[in-house]
Amino acid sequence: MIEVWQHLLFGFGVALRPENLGLALAGALLGTIVGVLPGIGPVGGIAILLPLTFKLPPASAMIMLTAVYYGTMYGGSTTSILMNVPGEASSVVTSFDGYAMAQQGRAGPALAIAAVGSFIAGTLSIIALTFFSPLLASWGLTFGPPEYFGLMLFGLSAVSSLAGDSLVKALLSMGLGLMLATVGTDLVTGVPRFTFGIPYLLDGIDFVVVVIGLFAISEVLVSIEEARGEVRVPIKLGRIWLSVKDFLESFWAIVRGSVIGFYIGILPAAGATIASFLSYSVEKQLARDPSTFGKGDIRGVASPESANNAAAVGNMIPMLTLGIPGSSTTALMLGALLVLNVIPGPLLFQDHPDVVWGLVASMYVSNLILLILNLPLVGLFVRILYVPERLLLPLIVAICVIGTYAVNFSVFDLQVMALLGLVAYYMRRNDYPLGPAILGLVLGDLMEQNLRRSLIMSRTGAMIFFTRPFTAVLIALSVLSILAPALLRVLRPRHRPA
Repeated sequence: MIEVWQHLLFGFGVALRPENLGLALAGALLGTIVGVLPGIGPVGGIAILLPLTFKLPPASAMIMLTAVYYGTMYGGSTTSILMNVPGEASSVVTSFDGYAMAQQGRAGPALAIAAVGSFIAGTLSIIALTFFSPLLASWGLTFGPPEYFGLMLFGLSAVSSLAGDSLVKALLSMGLGLMLATVGTDLVTGVPRFTFGIPYLLDGIDFVVVVIGLFAISEVLVSIEEARGEVRVPIKLGRIWLSVKDFLESFWAIVRGSVIGFYIGILPAAGATIASFLSYSVEKQLARDPSTFGKGDIRGVASPESANNAAAVGNMIPMLTLGIPGSSTTALMLGALLVLNVIPGPLLFQDHPDVVWGLVASMYVSNLILLILNLPLVGLFVRILYVPERLLLPLIVAICVIGTYAVNFSVFDLQVMALLGLVAYYMRRNDYPLGPAILGLVLGDLMEQNLRRSLIMSRTGAMIFFTRPFTAVLIALSVLSILAPALLRVLRPRHRPA
């Protein structure tokens, strides 16, 4: 324990050098800007800025890239809350309650709890990273394909928390997401599936294209229909800052989101998006009145925002200790380390302590920098809602077109975005929730891959999922999670009028 403190003090000595502080500040600012723009996200942001780090010392390069990573996670929540346009994948869940809060004039508290929750979750996760990295990484390696399948199935059970008034409509929506996830080339057989002879679909439908079409374009269409040519009065904004009541109401949601996000982040290929969905689902099921979620419950913002930032820290553990990237973003950071002649793995802590402990200490610093940057800007961000809709809606469409085209520089992606926008418009007008469709898209591909791997390695067929204890527990929890709302309605005492 004493050695850890000594290493951490050494790391702060590296992170607090003026040049590294400047790089952390620049990375946090650039990351926040990139996070606000839909379609780029942490992977795109780091990919764009990666060449700038090749001439830097390894420790300085990783400090800047980590600050960019953190900044994109923070920035992605801003447009989700204000305009229902998720900046990146893990911010989709934030829009469920964040945008509803903005429509109620509570955009300020929503943005503030996103920043505060991210800061607390990031700090708690960095403490866990500091003291438990090797132990947690070895635990994550015990997961095989059956355990991953169980985890993805448990993730799909979150559909019950996103169902709204009709579980059937939620399941149909999730089916749409699962169908979209199967489009493309089968990784096992190499056979094209559901591409209809269109070469652009061989790589599947990009997640960003689907998210922008389902959420942003449909939101614009619904807003145009509701306006019907009339000039609508801008939303009246209430208080801008977070109250003590709001913070206390969200505190345990932040803590639970931090724990869930961190442990999900450790698992390779799970990532922040799955962590935010699971955290939101758990929070809604634990609530005394789940019906408030999706209608502007502040816990629905605090929980997923905490989870996705905690997962961002958790992703670092397998990369640093084992050389196994936990996500696409950490895969890019792993590539940067290799370019800088730094080999991740168990010997990294001995051979390059300045890189490891400088990186860990810089996470504390970057977290604080982002809180200082974001909280004063809350008042400025909420002013976006004062912009008249006749100006704001074309601006949203322009941002969506730029973000979608930037993914693959493909006009076909724009056509898919527009088509999915029309589908989502129909779904919203007929009370089909959009969240389950995104859930199915996120988990469908990973779930299918791990199902097939499990069956290939099994000699007992599907029994492999019930003979492995952890997988069996996850399957049982999945079934219970789906049935829980119905069971609670039966068991909850009904109050009859006097």
